Amino acid sequence: MQLDETDQALIASLQTNARQPIADLARMLGLARTTVQARLDRLERQGIIAGYTVRLGQSAQSMLRATALVSIEPRSGPAVLARLRSLPRVEIVHTTSGRFDLLVQIAADTTQELDETLDKIGEARGVKSSESLIHLSTKLDRSG
Repeated sequence: MQLDETDQALIASLQTNARQPIADLARMLGLARTTVQARLDRLERQGIIAGYTVRLGQSAQSMLRATALVSIEPRSGPAVLARLRSLPRVEIVHTTSGRFDLLVQIAADTTQELDETLDKIGEARGVKSSESLIHLSTKLDRSG
């Protein structure tokens, strides 16, 4: 699906503030409220907009975060992924190309929880090796 300039402007505005009233969006885009609502409905139906969420500010983000880079044995992907799904501190798993097979994002309240989660990942059947990176501070975040 191709997005026109109006769709792109609407999405960009919502990424800045997903709680903007339809009337404000319509005024900003120079469109009728019903037109903006119809565009939003279409973008949601087509899966372009998957949902609306709250992003916490730095003061509310007290959790420790880490990324684990994981190498797995051939054909062990489904078993490793099932293990990762069972770990409540694992937030996101991406497949990657290159030296590592998986990039695993972890959030924990304490260093002990973080350490235990990293140990459980490393001990999982099918995991060849893992390397962890503790997130210290965020310098740029364009995720919306």
